[in-house]
Amino acid sequence: MTLIKRKIINDPVYGFITINHPLIFAIIAHPYYQRLRRIQQMAMAQLVYPGAVHTRLHHSLGAYHLMHNAVAELRGKGIEITEEEEIAVKAAILLHDIGHGPFSHALEHSLVQGAHHEQLSLQIMDLINEELNGQLTLAIRIFTDQYPKPFLHQLISGQLDVDRMDYLSRDSFYSGVSEGVIGYDRILKMLIVENGQLMVEEKGIYSVEKFLVARRQMYWQVYLHKTVLSAEKMLVKILERVRSLYSKEDAALKTLSELDFFLGEFTGEMNTSALEKFCAVDDHDVMHAVKRWSHHPDRILSLLCKRFLNRKLYKARIQAEPFEADFIKAKEAQAIEQFGILPEEVSYLCFTGEASNTLYQTKDERINILFKDGTVTDISKIENALIDQNLSAPVKKFYICLLT
Repeated sequence: MTLIKRKIINDPVYGFITINHPLIFAIIAHPYYQRLRRIQQMAMAQLVYPGAVHTRLHHSLGAYHLMHNAVAELRGKGIEITEEEEIAVKAAILLHDIGHGPFSHALEHSLVQGAHHEQLSLQIMDLINEELNGQLTLAIRIFTDQYPKPFLHQLISGQLDVDRMDYLSRDSFYSGVSEGVIGYDRILKMLIVENGQLMVEEKGIYSVEKFLVARRQMYWQVYLHKTVLSAEKMLVKILERVRSLYSKEDAALKTLSELDFFLGEFTGEMNTSALEKFCAVDDHDVMHAVKRWSHHPDRILSLLCKRFLNRKLYKARIQAEPFEADFIKAKEAQAIEQFGILPEEVSYLCFTGEASNTLYQTKDERINILFKDGTVTDISKIENALIDQNLSAPVKKFYICLLT
């Protein structure tokens, strides 16, 4: 009798996670996947919530575990999912975030400009698929919603996917913010498939509402916390300053890592060579660069880097209405006088922006509730439901960041 290779991973959120298929082992062992150990899930949130230091690898393994449970629940309700489909959907969820760069969303459009992490994930999946002789072809079809069972894609990417279930549960656990706690186990048990679409049984309405409200609360309390926001914007401004100064002759800007390519030479074309360089960059490279740049002769760059390293961040203010032009001008004048900079440089030390969060996107994705009589209703249309049209409207807030 041949023993099946099997490993268990002890996860602090769910307990034991089982790995027992050669393709899953091959993915986890791949250097591009192992890189996720060196990318923090919540970027700068650790500056406010010190426990929030878990990585993208933690998250992807957790999502894999929830996918395993979701497939088991759906099979138990008579939904046909072949073994090949099961392995493919598990592989897809393991790789769904592999395109994240250093500090995840914080630097998403700053480091590799014009490239979204999902687009990069797909390109990296294609690269790994070549190395694995096409074993990820079905996973990629499911990931890109090109497979005739749409519910498999919806489990990976949708309003009620296992990705969101894990990051809410995990981010809540590691940050200690109880508002993010959701009943993921009950939601999984309430999932059902009707006409190829993922739905939730009528009994699961309140668990889904709790999930959506928890998501909004986590956004404003954790992900868009004003100190987290100011730290992430400071890192973005550091990269902006480096790009404005960059020249091949400036040895003090060189980091001696693949980061240099994206700061100076990258043309915007993410070909195989650029992709391989991207997969060599992680949080450690960025932190090493910031430490190095803190000694750069440029006053603004060294100031921002020193402040970032020592958590002396921008003072951030967030409000519901846009800031008055006179107020912004006064703050800019304050920064110019205090730090002795030129007016054209003030945007590094004082700037405004806006942040928005929507509780429930009704346009492109839906959470459909399947009632006992066979009718299907979008959760936002259910009478007396907590998730009504008001809560599906985006909440927009305006911020100002000022170095003092």
